[in-house]
Parts: sequence; structure tokens; C-alpha cells
Amino acid sequence: MTVPGYLAVDSGGSGLRVAVGTPGRAPAAQRESREPVRTGGRGIDPAHLMAQLVPLARACAAEAAVEGLDTAVVGAAGFATLGDALRAELPGALARELGVRHVALAADAVTAFVGALGPRPGAVLAAGTGLIAVGTDLTAWRRADGWGHLLGDCGSGAWIGRAGLEAALRAHDGRDGGSAPLLACAQEQFGPVRGLPGQLYPRSDRPAVLASFAPRVAACAAHDPVAAGILRAAARHMAESVAAVCPADGEPRVALTGGLFRLGEPLLTPLREELASRLPHTRQVPAEGDPLYGSVRIAGDLAAGGLTLPGEPTMLYVVPAQGG
Repeated sequence: MTVPGYLAVDSGGSGLRVAVGTPGRAPAAQRESREPVRTGGRGIDPAHLMAQLVPLARACAAEAAVEGLDTAVVGAAGFATLGDALRAELPGALARELGVRHVALAADAVTAFVGALGPRPGAVLAAGTGLIAVGTDLTAWRRADGWGHLLGDCGSGAWIGRAGLEAALRAHDGRDGGSAPLLACAQEQFGPVRGLPGQLYPRSDRPAVLASFAPRVAACAAHDPVAAGILRAAARHMAESVAAVCPADGEPRVALTGGLFRLGEPLLTPLREELASRLPHTRQVPAEGDPLYGSVRIAGDLAAGGLTLPGEPTMLYVVPAQGG
């Protein structure tokens, strides 16, 4: 016997990931695209998202043998600030194309939180090329940073890489605060450092290029005090963001998620120390899952009528049921 299924979506910088299953069970089918959803003057483009999502969702539904997709949760990067068109158009489009009746749209920080901790009080730090912290006491959401590499993302991969390249250029110039090991790494990765401005400033993917240097900073940290200081400063910025969103009462959990933490102990050791010093009432725990897992968890709770997370239009937008 087949039963109505759920559709869980993670829309991020590298494309869409889609999962389909039945409530109360792990996904039975998954697909992904490699094309990020476009943004424009209206924010995230709902037509472009649907053009990619519909064939993936139908293929997953066929593989999972579900009888229709009754519930959909879409987590999207940029939703908090660029989600107006999605809120206006996506619920109706999902109902028309896929028969979906129950819809929740979420910021990727929210799905990262739910994937890491589930529906409980706490804070999650999501760090890769960029960085954002999100927390909840189950009455409201709080977020900190996530402002991009020019205005924030302090402690992110792009931030670490930029700080490492600055230290390399200081060594090149003979200024205080320079690092000869980082200069050697920069020359190995990018060529003569005089050419760095020309390589970086015209690039539309400048944050990713900067972040590509972060592993070099981590590799130098054991023997270079400048590199170690950059990672310590990054850890301090991260802890500040977590402290800004973490519930002050009880024993909230704190989890880390995102590719930046693959840098390992050169970053994790100072970060654990900063978190313990700044937030002694919290408990640091491993992340249980990723943002797609967070969408799956929200979909299961939404389908069962047991969603306990706070609804806010820019963070977690729960749409009134479509149709009868």
C-alpha cells in the first residue's frame, strides 16, 4: 500500500538536493542538480527553482513509490533576505505542479539548525566559505552574521583566507605582522603575489577564491604564530556570533556544521576553548545531520501536525494548507 509522501529540498550555492520519503521514515530516494538557483531583482527566482525541482521531485517520487507529495519543505540559501518571491509564488507552484498541500519555506540556517540539533533549544554555527549562527529558545529565532565577505562572515573560510593573504603581503612588503610561511604558500598557490589583486578583484567568485587559501593557513598554524593567531581570531569571531544567538537559560546545545570545520584541530581547538569560556552553560555536541536532513525532519513534523519550531516569515514560513 502506498501513502502520501514528503518532499525535502536543500537549495544552496552548489545546486539543489532533493529527498522524497514517507512521514516517519528516512528518505527513500534522493536526487541533486549542480546548478545554483538564480537570484535577481526580485530575489531568489521561483521559476528557476521550480524548473529544476519538478523533474527531480517526480523522479524521486517514482523511485520511492509514494502516492503523491502532500508535504514539502524547501530550505534555501538567502531566503531570509531574498525570499519575497519564493513566499509569494512557490506554495502555489508546488500545489499546481506536484499536488503539495502543506508547505514550509525556510532559511538554510534554519534547516542547518534542525539538521544538527533537531527541534530543541540551542545554537548552530554553520561555516564554510561564509558563516552564520542561528539559535532559538523555541519561541523565536535569532541569527548573527551571514552578511557576506565584504560586510561580515567573520571567521569564515573567506575571512581566514583573506587574513592569511594579508599576512603574506605584509611579509612581502616587510611590514609588521607578516608571515614568511604564508607568503611561500601564497606564491605556490597563486604565483607572484604582485599579481594577486588582478586575480582576485575582478572575480565574481572572490569569496570562494579567498576561502581556498584557508587550508594553507591551517597547515601553517602548528609552526607559524601568525597563522595560529589568525585561527584564534577566527575562533573568537565565531564564538561571538554563537553567543549572540544562544539562549541564555537552561543548558542549550551548541553544534558546528559546514565544510570549514574540515580544517580540523588547528581551528577546532581554539574554537572549543572560546565557546567554553564565553558560554559555560552550554553543551557542545556533534551535529546529527546536514541541512537536507533538517528539511526532512521539518517535513516529518509538518506532515504529522507536530511542528514545534517558531514560525517567522524570514526564517521558517509555514504556509496555510493548500486545497482540500
